[in-house]
This record gives sequence, C-alpha cells and structure tokens, in this order.
Amino acid sequence: MKRDQSSSARAGCGFRTTQWSVVLLAAQSQTAGFKEALAELCNLYWYPLYAFVRQRGYSPEDAQDLTQGFFAHLLEHKALTRVDRQKGRFRSFLLAALQKYLSNEAGRTGCLKRGGKAEIVSLDLYSAEDRYRLEPVEALTPEKVFDARWAMALLAEAMDRLNREYIDQGKTDAFEVLKAFLDPLNSKKLAPYEQVAGQLQVSVAAVKTLIHRLRKQYTALVREEISRTVSDAGDVDAETHELCEALIAAEGWVMP
Repeated sequence: MKRDQSSSARAGCGFRTTQWSVVLLAAQSQTAGFKEALAELCNLYWYPLYAFVRQRGYSPEDAQDLTQGFFAHLLEHKALTRVDRQKGRFRSFLLAALQKYLSNEAGRTGCLKRGGKAEIVSLDLYSAEDRYRLEPVEALTPEKVFDARWAMALLAEAMDRLNREYIDQGKTDAFEVLKAFLDPLNSKKLAPYEQVAGQLQVSVAAVKTLIHRLRKQYTALVREEISRTVSDAGDVDAETHELCEALIAAEGWVMP
C-alpha cells in the first residue's frame, strides 16, 4: 500500500491528535482511515524495528523487506483486532508482534516474498545503515536497545514539531540558539547565559525565561507523543519512566 505525498500529508494532519487507543478501536471496528493512522505511527517508529531485525543477523536488504513485510502483515491479517487493550502500549505490541513474525518467517526463503516489495512506510535504508553501523550495542540486550531507539525516535519527533512551531512564528534563529538547552546529555557544552543573551540581543533574565518556556513546550510535546502510543492516558507517566530508563541504560551506546 504505497501512499502518495498528498494522502500522507492528510493522514499526518488528521492523526496528529489521535492516540494509539483510537487506532485499536478503529481496527476492531474496521473504521475507515485506521490503516492510514497506523501507517502514520509506523512512519515515525520504523527504525527501531528495522534495527532490531538487523541485530537478528539479517542483511540490510533483507531487514528492509522484512520490516515492510511485517507492516503489510499487520494490515492484511488484522492483527490489531487481537490486541489486549490492557497491555496496549504500541511499543510493546510492535516488538512482540515483530518477534513472532520473524519466527514464522525463519523457515521461509526469499525475502522478496516476505514483503513482496510492498511499501507501507518510507524507509531510508542508506541513512538507517549509516546510523546502525555507528551503534556498538553488543553490551545491551536487543530489547533494551529497541526501547532506547524508540525513545529517541519519539524525542526527535517532538523536537521536529517544536522546531516547526518556531518556524511558523518566525523565530527560527532563536530556536537554533536555544535548542541545545533541551538536551539533558549536553549540559557540559552549553553556552553561558550571557553569550546567549548577546546572540539574541536580549537580557540574561529574558534568556532564562525563553529557556524555561522552551523546555515547558518540549515536555508537553514529548508527553503528547507518548500519549499517542499508549492505550490509556494514565499510562503516560509509566511509559515515560520506562523510556527514560532505557535511554540512561543505553547512553553512549545508541546514536541519537
């Protein structure tokens, strides 16, 4: 199911406020548009799945075909109708479903048959491989690495959304100067407030206010992204905690 750019854009706009729970309900009732909604989520989070397949020993080309084949399998076999909504974290569901899919495919030959060259999501194979080769993750379990990659994909989407908001407000330069203050692992490289104030031509007090506001916006967007991948709003805090733990465990091992 290859989507053109216009349909992809419409799906993205319509799905921005949709949560994983809505995808589950839509799948169970076969509501129109659930395939596009699922594809939108998968477009954001395909890399952790692709990298997990690579860690299982498959070549880049086979991993690409298997990832696409997995997404096709989800849609064609209505796998979402069998999801337990009490355990409805999109991250956990996808990893468990992928592991089962790989196990079932292990006895088959010919990766082209697995995915049939179906394109459910857009996979940038070359950039994915460049990133994958830079990740010396042998010291971590594939599951832990998957969780960390998932968290990084989520944070990147929140950052991208925040960047777009500042672009729309005509504040691109301010965002470029201040965004370093959103990275908790970059604290030793931060410029002094006085230097930032000079760059933005504002007072130090104004810089502190801008940073506080930026962090508050970023936190809200991160939580919104997480809410899209859990089946209940009450799970957001627990999912946030687990993803933070995964990032801490993988610090220095997984590339951002």
